[in-house]
Amino acid sequence: MWKYANPTLFMGLAGRLLPWLAGATVLLFAAGLYGAAVAPDDYQQGATVKIMYIHVPCAWLAMAGWGAMSLSALGVLVWRHPLAEVAMKAAMPIGAAFTLLCLVTGSLWGQPMWGTWWVWDARLTSVLVLFLMYLALAALWHAIEDPGKAARISAVLVLVGAVNIPIIKFSVDWWNTLHQGASVFRIGGSTIYSWMMLWPLLDMALAFTLLFITLHVMAMRNEILRRRIRTMRLMAAAGVTPAMTASLPAEA
Repeated sequence: MWKYANPTLFMGLAGRLLPWLAGATVLLFAAGLYGAAVAPDDYQQGATVKIMYIHVPCAWLAMAGWGAMSLSALGVLVWRHPLAEVAMKAAMPIGAAFTLLCLVTGSLWGQPMWGTWWVWDARLTSVLVLFLMYLALAALWHAIEDPGKAARISAVLVLVGAVNIPIIKFSVDWWNTLHQGASVFRIGGSTIYSWMMLWPLLDMALAFTLLFITLHVMAMRNEILRRRIRTMRLMAAAGVTPAMTASLPAEA
């Protein structure tokens, strides 16, 4: 699979995979939304609990997006691979979007449960910090014209910001917070005992994950094309034509 780290080979593989990824995403969303619609209401929260079918997957992917960027950042700093730069930059706006959805749906869920749209809870505050980090990273990337330099500086900040991910994850365990603890993946087993409520949540989590992957692959393809266009424009400005570069010896 390492050969697909080549941008050209990746473009070909992505073109073949995207229709299948998109189709699987649509099917999973259809099944998950149906399951969420017919799932029973919670005995305490009523129908409000169904916000979790969007909120929980978005929360997972908000952290997973930064985790994906952290792995790409290692590829940038250690192997200096251009595809790692592309993967990191492509994941940034997608992760930011899921983090924003997490905050919005969390507020919609919190208002009827807590009586307020927002509290400076450890979990909520750390997720807000994550969203601000996404925005700061996007601003930094667009402030530096050279893509390679922007990628290296951004990679360092991504790895530093990764410290916030375990803070988000374990904030409800480390501090006394309003936000509930883990309900699905926990040592003692899931606290969601009704399979009619659990399977739509797992389905929606997988659907959102495939949506993230689909959007990420599409964004990576667009970024590769954008870089190729930039290179062609620089070559044209310098008076270099593709025929001239093709005539260069292999050592060049």
